[in-house]
Amino acid sequence: MNAAIVGIGATDFSKDSGRSELQLAAEAVRAALADAGLEPSDVDGLVSFTMDTNTEIAVARELGIPELTFFSRVHYGGGAACATVQQAAMAIETGAARVVVCYRAFNERSGHRFGQVQTAAAANIDNSWSYPMGLGTPGAMVAMFARRYMHEYGATSEDFGRIAVIDRKHAATNPHAWFHGRPITLEDHQASRWIAEPLRLLDCCQESDGGVALVVTSAERARDLPHKPAHIKAATQGSSVDQFIMTSYYRDDLTGLPEMGVVARGLWEKSGIGPSDVDVAVLYDHFTPFVLVQLEELGFCGKGEARDFVASGALELDGALPLNPHGGQLGEAYLHGMNGIAEGVRQVRGTAVNQVANVEHVLVTAGTGVPTSGLVLAQSVEPVRP
Repeated sequence: MNAAIVGIGATDFSKDSGRSELQLAAEAVRAALADAGLEPSDVDGLVSFTMDTNTEIAVARELGIPELTFFSRVHYGGGAACATVQQAAMAIETGAARVVVCYRAFNERSGHRFGQVQTAAAANIDNSWSYPMGLGTPGAMVAMFARRYMHEYGATSEDFGRIAVIDRKHAATNPHAWFHGRPITLEDHQASRWIAEPLRLLDCCQESDGGVALVVTSAERARDLPHKPAHIKAATQGSSVDQFIMTSYYRDDLTGLPEMGVVARGLWEKSGIGPSDVDVAVLYDHFTPFVLVQLEELGFCGKGEARDFVASGALELDGALPLNPHGGQLGEAYLHGMNGIAEGVRQVRGTAVNQVANVEHVLVTAGTGVPTSGLVLAQSVEPVRP
């Protein structure tokens, strides 16, 4: 793709921002533009999530963006994160816009909390199959999946806990992370209270207030801007057979995330690289079991083998596949995956707090259990295999 991320910006990550969601969005976008060396007047495109309360025209007014020739929104919560960049890149490549900003901002802890039962959602026809059974929160929905995965492959709560320990270890050395200076042990994970068995508190991502923004423009223009660009080598979306939102229980196999498999095939085909070429993996980690399954769907290990792959130390900063060097949503902040994309950019630039050596390719995934998306960010744009 002839597009690159050239600017990243974020607010502080907190539990009570004390600002409106629109102010958070404006702060994040302004910071991203400053990082890119651009002005609001340079922007002619905006992309966000359908769930975001901040309309494109409101953000444009607040920042003084005079005209928009492209504006778009993507469905399915965290599954939209990488797709916002895909939409921006397509706008750049087709000439629909020249500079596009992707943003997400919310008061998800001090305001509307996604982790609680949403009574209005019970009226949704898809949810009518699960809400009456008591599956009314994301945690409960993932717990059902996780229990079946454990039954099929012998995974344990400790296997899930190792993901939380790794993320919190990386967050502990990241000054921007909510859990900076607060690593955990596997014993801490095992002692944390049940949320919905087999998920413990420390299997679940935190709730955060904050905003993140990303600036996308052409590879040609990127060469004249202050920072090393993160080239968008591939971007794709994925949905699969009998797809539901968090409750895809009616498939023949209940232990996979085939929508992530769709994303994986698209990314490897479009980028011309494979799992062995990935230097850093920024995987969506709202719940620890889905990280194990992503490793399998993306081709880093076989079905049911993720627990051994994780236990081998492969996900450490000096391992074969460093995971979430910023701490992920379990450790840094829960911003629907947008902070993960920003970390991917920092890793490509070589400016991350927990910088991995010799990074050429970074894989970033978006929300799991829903129609989703993914990115491959790269140091340079190389020819794709025929």
